[in-house]
Amino acid sequence: MSVVSLLGVNVTNNPAKFTDKYEFEITFECLETLQKDLEWKLTYVGSATSDQHDQELDSLLVGPIPVGVNKFVFEAEAPDTKRIPDAEILGVTVILLTCAYDGREFVRVGYYVNNEYDSDELNADPPAKPIIERMRRNVLAEKPRVTRFAIKWDSEASAPAEFPPEQPEADLVADEDEYGAEELAEDEEEELVETEAGPSGPNGEDAGDKDAEMQGVENGDGDAEVEAEAENGVEEDEMSDDGSVDIEGESDEEIEEEEEGEGEAAEGDEMELDTDKPAVTAKPAEVTAL
Repeated sequence: MSVVSLLGVNVTNNPAKFTDKYEFEITFECLETLQKDLEWKLTYVGSATSDQHDQELDSLLVGPIPVGVNKFVFEAEAPDTKRIPDAEILGVTVILLTCAYDGREFVRVGYYVNNEYDSDELNADPPAKPIIERMRRNVLAEKPRVTRFAIKWDSEASAPAEFPPEQPEADLVADEDEYGAEELAEDEEEELVETEAGPSGPNGEDAGDKDAEMQGVENGDGDAEVEAEAENGVEEDEMSDDGSVDIEGESDEEIEEEEEGEGEAAEGDEMELDTDKPAVTAKPAEVTAL
């Protein structure tokens, strides 16, 4: 169980000019006294193809945290357009609001952001060089994507398993009172209706396939993380009573070759994470108990 639960986030200046500050009114509940502050961060995803253009707009330390429901305002500067490719300033991107305790992230809120000009003429025929002072942004605040992670707080009793599994669908089990649960339930109902309706695209494409492609934007650490699960191709009726799989038509030598190949592939899948992120000095902030 999480010691801190996010109850709501209100984008107070939306829509706004592209160069205006981001302003969030954040409400959360704390169930027990914390020894350290909460660290909040806002990240702007500058490109859908590379995390090299991600920008950490601001970082904020909130504390000490009283037990109960608390509220504070988080402000962050607009992104530096010099670090964003000109071709990707306009259009839809993502911002990520995250919170961590003692360096361990436990909640992440993603929003789609649409950047466009303030006139139909410029939107219909945008100039090659973006006119930043004529651009405005609109945060899709009604449809946040909330992901929660189990972490260790101050007591050992709250610590998860030593090697906890990845939790890409952690928000699917969110409590009804937690932020983003209602929007998630609506999305699940829409997906169920689309599945029952069958293919809906002009060429028989399933609309759910397009939704799955869009999911790749929201999980990114920059924040765009895409997770795919490959099916093993083993039907349930192929399983024997003892849980083993009967593979027909394969010799012992072929099976050994396949196992060796899988072992080499697993070793080659390891990759190193790039942790060379620009350092940002967090500033303290006061929190108001409600």
